[in-house]
Amino acid sequence: MAAKDKRVLIFAENDYEDLELLYPKLRLIEAGVQVTVAGPREKVYKSKHGYPVETDGNVADFNPADFDGVVIPGGWCPDRLRRYEEVLSFTREIANAGKLVGAICHGGWVMVSADILRGRRCTSVGAIKDDMKNAGGNWVDEPIVVDGGLVTAQVPKDLPAFCREMLAVLEQQ
Repeated sequence: MAAKDKRVLIFAENDYEDLELLYPKLRLIEAGVQVTVAGPREKVYKSKHGYPVETDGNVADFNPADFDGVVIPGGWCPDRLRRYEEVLSFTREIANAGKLVGAICHGGWVMVSADILRGRRCTSVGAIKDDMKNAGGNWVDEPIVVDGGLVTAQVPKDLPAFCREMLAVLEQQ
């Protein structure tokens, strides 16, 4: 099935890293993927630099079975997102189904709290590598790591490769 036939949910919360939410959103849309933006409570969230993103609804309003993947942007939003069971459940269900779970920078914090890293190769910004390791992940210092449906990246300069790899995973599903 081509990427254009896929549906991906992108998490949003306050203090998201601007590029790490908006770049994947636009790149996926450009490839024909149906993108849904969802947060745990609010209709609009502001980035680290104050840019608003409007959501399509709350995470609890969506069924993971209706999606082919989830993207977790970085910034400080993952520290907020990981506090909501509906975010963790959504992430777990997508991961357990072998679907795309993309996380960049601090996005790994959601995967840590969802307990989906055990035995998986992954990367992240260096600041949370110990968290990723302590959650059972096989953390490596590489810009992009693909382990089945899990696609992880370190920092904004890795966004082009991050998006390419996510699209490749979607096309293989």
